[in-house]
This record gives sequence, C-alpha cells and structure tokens, in this order.
Amino acid sequence: MPSHPIAETVASLMPRAKAELTELVAFKSVADFEQYPKSESEAAANWVADALRAEGFQDVALLDTPDGTQSVYGYLPGPEGAPTVLLYAHYDVQPPLDEGAWATPPFELTERDGRWYGRGSADCKGGVIMHLLALRALKANGGVPVSVKFIAEGSEEQGTGGLERYAEQHPDLLRADTIVVGDAGNFRLGLPTVTATLRGMTLVRVQIDTLEGNLHSGMFGGAAPDALAALVRVLDSLRAEDGSTTVDGLDGDGVWEGLQYEEADFREDAKVLDGVELIGAGSVADRIWARPAVTVLGIDCPPVVGATPSVHAGARALISLRVPPGVDAAAATKLLRAHLEAHTPWGARVTTEQVGQGQPFRADTGSPAYAAMAAALSEAYDGKEMQASGMGGSIPLCNTLAALYPESEILLIGLSEPQAQIHAVNESVSPEELERMSVAEALFLQRYAAGS
Repeated sequence: MPSHPIAETVASLMPRAKAELTELVAFKSVADFEQYPKSESEAAANWVADALRAEGFQDVALLDTPDGTQSVYGYLPGPEGAPTVLLYAHYDVQPPLDEGAWATPPFELTERDGRWYGRGSADCKGGVIMHLLALRALKANGGVPVSVKFIAEGSEEQGTGGLERYAEQHPDLLRADTIVVGDAGNFRLGLPTVTATLRGMTLVRVQIDTLEGNLHSGMFGGAAPDALAALVRVLDSLRAEDGSTTVDGLDGDGVWEGLQYEEADFREDAKVLDGVELIGAGSVADRIWARPAVTVLGIDCPPVVGATPSVHAGARALISLRVPPGVDAAAATKLLRAHLEAHTPWGARVTTEQVGQGQPFRADTGSPAYAAMAAALSEAYDGKEMQASGMGGSIPLCNTLAALYPESEILLIGLSEPQAQIHAVNESVSPEELERMSVAEALFLQRYAAGS
C-alpha cells in the first residue's frame, strides 16, 4: 500500500469497516420475498440510509421502486462548480443456496485465512462499505472534492428492474457527470482492473404439459408422453455436442480481443473437477465475455426421495441466457422462446414466460474519467498498471443509465475477484482488496475533480 494520507486514513478505518460489514451481512436481504421476509431487506435499506445520514448526506430517501423493493438515495453537495459523481452499489444478495455447505453461517461475517466470509461480503454489501470508506478518507483529508449522489439498489440480484424503471420515471434523479458502479471486480486478486463489458441477461420460464394428470408408469409408460422427458429434450437442444450454447438464430461466434483468461487459471477459479472438460469452443474469454451462454437455473419435478413410479403430466424449468454486447436482450428473448417452442417434442403443450431481462453494456474506456481511474488504481496498487476485462455477469442498470445519460462516463470497479466466489457457497472478500479499492476510489475522486 502506498504511503499516502488517504491510504493511512483508510487503514485506520478498517476495523470500523469490518464491524459495519458484519452488521450489513447479518441482514438476510434476499429480494425474493417468497424465500425471505421483506422486513430483512427493509432493515438493510434503513441501515444504508442511516449510514448516509451519518456522513452528512442530504435528501436521503427510501425509494419505493415498481418491483416492490426499495433503493436508497442520498446527495452530498460538493464545492461550487465541482462535478457530480454517482456511486452505485446494491444491498440485496443472492440466496445462500445450501446453508449446510457453508463452512461458517452465511449471514455471519467470519474471518478465516485472511478473508471475511459471508453472503454479500463482496457482492455487493462490500461495495457499499467501499464507497463509505473512500468518502470518509476524503473528508479526513481536505474534504470530498465532488458532489456525490449515492444509490444502493434493493433488487439487483433478482433482475426485476425496479430501480431501472424508477430511474426512467425520474430521469434527473441519478444524473451525474461520472458514474462509478461498485459491483464489478479485479480480474485477479491484487491486479487492478476495470470492467469494460457486461453481458446482458434474460430469464425465461418454460412449462410443458402432456397429460391431465400423472399416470402409473407400469400401466401407461411407453406410450403416454412424459412431460419431464419432453422438457429434458428441450433443454438438451440448447447446447451443441461440445456444450456451446445453441439458440436458433442467435450468433455464438463472438471473439474477445483484450485481456485473456488462461484455461488453467479458469479451471482453478471455477473449481472444475479433475478430468472434467470445459464446455464450448474458442478461448475462455470468448466463451464467458463475448458469446451467449445458457444455464438451466432450476427444474420443477419430483425429487428422488419420495418419487413414485409415474409418467409426469407436467414439468417446468427456469432458464437464464446471457448475451454479449452487440446483442439486443429483447431480441434474444424472442429467439429463446421461439427455440423452446420449436424444439418441444411430441406435440406437447408448451408455454414460455419472460421473468427478467437486462441489456448488455460496453464502456468507453478511453474517456478522461478512465484516465483518472487508471492513475488512481496504479497508485493504490503500488504501480501496477490498470487492466480492462469483460464480465460475464449482468448489471442491468448500467444500460439504463447509459441511455438516460449518454454524456456520462460509466466506470465499473469492485471487490468480486475470483477467490470471492460470489453467488456460490462460502462467498468472501479480501480485506486488503477492500482497503486498496477504497483508496483507489478516493484518489480517483481527487484526480477527477482536479481534471487529472
């Protein structure tokens, strides 16, 4: 870490940061209120709002967005004539999946082997803390040199678009000269990275029905059409023999020209079992940043335990399709739904429903704000040069903001390096990464305000 007053201040604030992240992780703020109480998300939103008020933010508000969740907004005025920077993070989290598979409870921040474990520690409650640390360091070293708008989303992980719709309905609320999205991360632990592209996403639910009710497989099996078997065939049609995504009419030949992802590194990061092949064709970077990728997120069918000898009358699945920049997510949704319907066998009845969507995003990494960020990251990371990578995940709000504010510069940084294992069991954040990225963000705001 560089010897700099900002860095020294952030270092002194790290015990407080850990205590605050502990409090924030404790909220089970999964924005699926069939799984977790809405009160947990509301409590997390109020925690963020209280933190903003404590830092002197004005107009702090809980925004009731159209999807039934709350986003937290606040405004911190800067010096007269200073540019305005929007800082974004989200306080909602993914479900913890199998809580029994966690080494420590998912909603209790736990230090182990130099990392802090807990759901949302990196994605993206840690991003909320990162923004707060940067602002506190600036306040302790001459003041915040820009006007700051802060927005913490409450449903980013669900892809239900609440904040996107709210922003479209209130187009001046989030307007800023530069937008710093704190929901990405470094390509490798300790390697300063900005994210240049995001894949978009669509979620489609497919239901297949063949019979009025389940039938005894001994009496009817062999002639009665099994809806679960039909669904398996439909899902299999979404992949080629090598595992490449195959949706009729959707281009799958994109090429990534920038920073490459070595296959051995990917296998280690993804924890691929020995002897199991990677799927798809082209480089790893092509596959995860420049090409579409389909994933079956869930299937409704009887579990093995308690299963009966039945031919199934109905079955359904939830399918995610990630699409790279240059592909319209709405058009991809239509292609996916048409593919599912066209590949349903035996004349089975099929219905499809779109349940979420977000457009892909490409940043302008040649902008002045990126130059300031490159210098800030290099200083925070002891002279290492900033890298630009893609990210296979989606942040749907980015495209909404780009459309609303085409003159704004949008930068994507964050804490989600491979060891963080976001969305998986045992998610964690590196406290050193949190410290360095907070320093980098503070230095960036200073450089950006000074025009350097």
